[in-house]
Order: sequence, then structure tokens, then C-alpha cells
Amino acid sequence: MTVATKTMKVRTKKLSRLGSKAHRPYVYPTLIIMTLLIGIPVLALIAVSFTNYMLAMPFSNVEFVGMRNYHRIFFGANPVIIYSLMISFGMAAACMAATLVIGFGSALLLNHNGVRFKGLIIACLIVPIVMTPTIASLTWRLMYNAEFGVFNYLLNRFFGFTVVWLGPDNAMLSIFLYNVWTFTPFVTLILYAGLRSLPMDPYEAALIDGANHIQTFFYVTLPMLKRLILITVMFRGFDLLRIFDAPFVLTGGGPGRMTEFIGLLIFRTGFGVNNQVARSASIAVVLLLICALISIPLIYAMRKRDN
Repeated sequence: MTVATKTMKVRTKKLSRLGSKAHRPYVYPTLIIMTLLIGIPVLALIAVSFTNYMLAMPFSNVEFVGMRNYHRIFFGANPVIIYSLMISFGMAAACMAATLVIGFGSALLLNHNGVRFKGLIIACLIVPIVMTPTIASLTWRLMYNAEFGVFNYLLNRFFGFTVVWLGPDNAMLSIFLYNVWTFTPFVTLILYAGLRSLPMDPYEAALIDGANHIQTFFYVTLPMLKRLILITVMFRGFDLLRIFDAPFVLTGGGPGRMTEFIGLLIFRTGFGVNNQVARSASIAVVLLLICALISIPLIYAMRKRDN
């Protein structure tokens, strides 16, 4: 090996090291802002969860109670928290599955060259995304009205019957339909953008090998979109786990506590009748830990895909 070759290798290593560190000054401001906006409130939430703090309680009366609030969650006689977690995970899983299927199908249709008025369709898909959740929930509550709602009007006109949408039998279905309507356009646009960015070489190779449309979809399209799908599932799944606006506006958590999802339970515990802010904080911390545990295998799967 010549001296020039050794010198070139040393310079290459130095440049690579400098290149790996060159982005850090640009990341630090964002890291500081995110720490202030997210890190400090999360630390304050965790600190409050170990106390007996109640709404409007003087800080001089606040006491450290250790794990008492967490013991009440997992070993208390009140089954409301476990029920809220169960229905929250069930609703999140059902809505995520429905939005992925409908969103992927819609993205594939949009990606077809024969579809016209794509700009208008995309503009219509943006409407549920940009609407304020409370306004959207109020609009759906009017449409769900048993007497003059548009859904019952159409059902009565074409099928001759009506449905009590927000009653005990259909309250969960009503929230499910609202969540699917809200989250599907976002998934559709994300997957459509992913489809538009895919390279054409793998499709040409599959065509030469004689693969049909179904084989091309499962062996070419899905593997290349795996990372994007995992990111969508992670972020949209967390949004579904902490839904608050829809159950609060549509059903108020009722009938009874049938639709009291974990987000609504946290709100009612901290700012409802009992004003137990510390207990509410402990439930929020448990939800945060669950989301973190769910995100770990998803992040691992994405990194494995990159490698």
C-alpha cells in the first residue's frame, strides 16, 4: 500500500467523522424546544402522580404518597380503569385495522392513472383532517340524532327503519364510524404519497418474471411501504388510544360509563366530581408507559427494515 493511498484513507475517515457530527448544531435547537415543550410537562406529570394533590389544594398541603395511586390502579377494587383501558385498546385496534384497509384501498385507487379529478378528491380528503375535532364531533352528533338526523332520514327513506345511534346498543359503533371517517383520509394521503414515490424498477422486474397484480402487491408494494405503514400505525394508533373529543361530545362517556375511554376517564378523574389530579396523573403516566412499550417493537421493526 502506497503512502498516497494511506493518506487518502485517513482523510476519508476524518471527513466521514466530521460529516457524522455536522448535523448536530442544527439538531440542538429543536432538541431544546422539544425538551421544554414535552420533557418538562412529562416530568411534572410523573412528579404529581406520586402525591395526593387535588384541584385547588394549597401546595403546602401536598404530601408525597409514593406508589399509592399506582397501587389503586392495578390492585384497587374499582374496575373502571381496567375497563377504560380495554375499550380504548379495542377501539384503537378496530379503527386502525379499518382505516388501514380502507386507506390502502383508496390510495391504490388514487394511484391509478385512469382516476380523474385527483386534485378535487385530495381536497375533499383534507377536510376531515383540518376540521376542529370538537366541531366535527358536534356535526356528527347532529347527524346521529334519532329524530331529525341525516342518517336516520336516509335509513327511513330507503329501508323503512331508524336506529338510536347514541343509545346503549350502538354507542360504540357510532364512535367507531366517526373515528374511521376522521383518520382514514390521513392514512389515504400518506400511503398515496408513498405509492407515488416508489421506484419503478422492481415493478418492471416483477412484470418480466410473470408476476400478476396480487403477487406484485404482496411481494413488491407492501415490502417497500412497510416502514411507512409502521410509522402510520404508530402515530395514528397513539392518537386513537387517547381519543377524547368524540366520546366527550357524542356520548359524554355514556350511556353510563359504556364509552368512557381512557382519555375521558383521565379528564373526569382530575377535573370531574372528585378533582383527584394526582390519581388522574397516575393514569396518564400508565398510558404513557403503555404507548412507549408499544412503540419499542415498532421502532425495532423499522430499524431492522432499514438494515
